[in-house]
Amino acid sequence: MARTRLYRNGVLVSEDFNPADISDHLDEPGVAMWLDMCEPDEADLATITEELGLHRLAVEDAVHEHQRPKLDHYESHLFLAAYVAFVHPYSERLNTSEISVFITPTCLVTVRKEPSFDIDQVVARWDNNADLAKSGVGFLLHGLLDYVVDTHIDAVQQLDEKIEQIEEALFAEHVDLKPLQRRSYRLRRALMGLRKVAGPMREVLEGVQRHGSHLVDNTMRPYYADVQDHVLKSSGRIEALRDLAATLRETELTVQSNQLNVIMKQVTSWAAVIAVPTLITGFYGQNVNYPGINTEWGFWVSTLVIAVASVGLWWSFRKRGWL
Repeated sequence: MARTRLYRNGVLVSEDFNPADISDHLDEPGVAMWLDMCEPDEADLATITEELGLHRLAVEDAVHEHQRPKLDHYESHLFLAAYVAFVHPYSERLNTSEISVFITPTCLVTVRKEPSFDIDQVVARWDNNADLAKSGVGFLLHGLLDYVVDTHIDAVQQLDEKIEQIEEALFAEHVDLKPLQRRSYRLRRALMGLRKVAGPMREVLEGVQRHGSHLVDNTMRPYYADVQDHVLKSSGRIEALRDLAATLRETELTVQSNQLNVIMKQVTSWAAVIAVPTLITGFYGQNVNYPGINTEWGFWVSTLVIAVASVGLWWSFRKRGWL
């Protein structure tokens, strides 16, 4: 289902009109239009492709999934591909949703690859900054890019919190490393995925301001600079978190090694405790005369020696923290 908007001289004059009427307003001065389509095929894009003069390569990219974030410059328009990113609230799994955008001097066409892209959030930003609508398509594009980059920052913040949770669990008194290792692995994968969708946005923003200079007027230029600053901020934090995740992995290996050392000390200590009665009973089992041989009191003396020596070793190892 397509959604449309028509701005004239910075004022929203029409909404959800028939997309076929877009061509009637292309030559009007002071007009900016928006068309949104979700999961269209090439046949759905055929009408606007002819009306807006969209390049067939850009149309193919808009239909096919898994494009890398980019900005392509064509003679009559710009084509932009980007991703929003969300972290699952109960795991470290990263979810992304792709959007393709055709940018012409008078029209912004958004093509969502799946319904999970919340276009209502973009519309809300336009409504909250309606005083900037006189900037036309540059205003519409800014609202979209601002939302996309903000999802990257939110995802970075969520992953940062999950790293802190893993750190706290890692240094708890009783540590179960298996679930922590799984969480750490998912975290590193999420950071890698976020880097792939957030990192190229710097070049995208620079390209918009360079090739779309006719769209970004003096009013919108500071707002685009603010979005670009957010891109640099998110990219820097992603790199810092990747380094922190690598350090976290090294810490996990250190904790695992320490746990193994403790286990080895415990095994060795118990082996020492068992060695004492083994020595005594082995000695008394020889065919030699010894005090108390073939007497009841000799048996009890040897048993007492075994018990006292074993308890003494156990207490000594316990005091040293080996058991």
